[in-house]
Amino acid sequence: MNILKRRTMVNKLKLILTAKTALIFGASGQDGSLISKSLLKKGFRVIGLSRLQTKQPIKNHLILGIEKEVEMIDGDIEKYSTISSLIEKYQPREIYNLAGQSSVGESFRHPRKTLKSIINGSHNILETCRKLDFKGSIFFAGSSEIFGNMKKPASIEDVHQPINPYAISKSTSFNLVKLYREVYGLKCMTGVLFNHESPLRKSSFVTQKIISGAIECKKGTTKVLKLGNLEIARDWGWAPEYVEAMQLIANSEMMNDQIICTGKLTTLKKFIEIAFKKLDLDWQEYVTSDKKLFRETEIENSCGDPSKIFKELGWKTKISVDSIIEKLIDFKERN
Repeated sequence: MNILKRRTMVNKLKLILTAKTALIFGASGQDGSLISKSLLKKGFRVIGLSRLQTKQPIKNHLILGIEKEVEMIDGDIEKYSTISSLIEKYQPREIYNLAGQSSVGESFRHPRKTLKSIINGSHNILETCRKLDFKGSIFFAGSSEIFGNMKKPASIEDVHQPINPYAISKSTSFNLVKLYREVYGLKCMTGVLFNHESPLRKSSFVTQKIISGAIECKKGTTKVLKLGNLEIARDWGWAPEYVEAMQLIANSEMMNDQIICTGKLTTLKKFIEIAFKKLDLDWQEYVTSDKKLFRETEIENSCGDPSKIFKELGWKTKISVDSIIEKLIDFKERN
């Protein structure tokens, strides 16, 4: 080996040893991919775990142009030995748990799978960090589903009223994180995420169905878009903003759980109307509400109160629902 090659290897080794390292569980999904890109920009070495076969580039990473920068590892968050070996090997400064089954509908079809992926996954991370006396920060992605139907914008202190297996799993994870923080002193927090969108969102989500359906109606390739209950209302935000909030929570000395939301409620009907209007279409000519697609335990209103995270961390959303819809349409039409 010549001197130049030796120096190059030494420099690479020094970089690895001195780099800030983040470990992302669920690094192939929407949030995992977006936060990976954000952390890379901040100079982090990003290690990602995914149940997907990572020998081929992850689609979301290709879209974001980070496929060569994120170090992906095949693995299952439900396996304690996998979690333990990763944390011991890489000694991350920050850990983000964004893994687990994330569909409410799927949680009814496969409740056991949902419970295991979320509850067991969270517990494996917490218990590993406790045993290793981990000193870094650990962020857990929570869900607005834990609050059930809301008569007012939810705050972090509100009582949990989960009405589906996914929500029950997220509520249990929330309580586990709180327990390990208060009893064992781990720097672990939950960010309770309200609905947040981006072009990386899975096609099974209703917002993606609306955007894709509206574009197909514009092209004339379809004439009818069947959806479920159009009267439900959600607090919709922009996912790239939300991953910045995650990092603020993880790095805060307050070690508080937080709500991540816009505080603004939009009905599904209004979302549809905006999307079709941006394509110069009258949504009522194309969209039908099919009762077969209604959920028995559908949450009617889901909105959060962002005042706490703004007061404590100075974070608030800037992207409106109109802008979100426009961005989703622009991306879909270009791709």
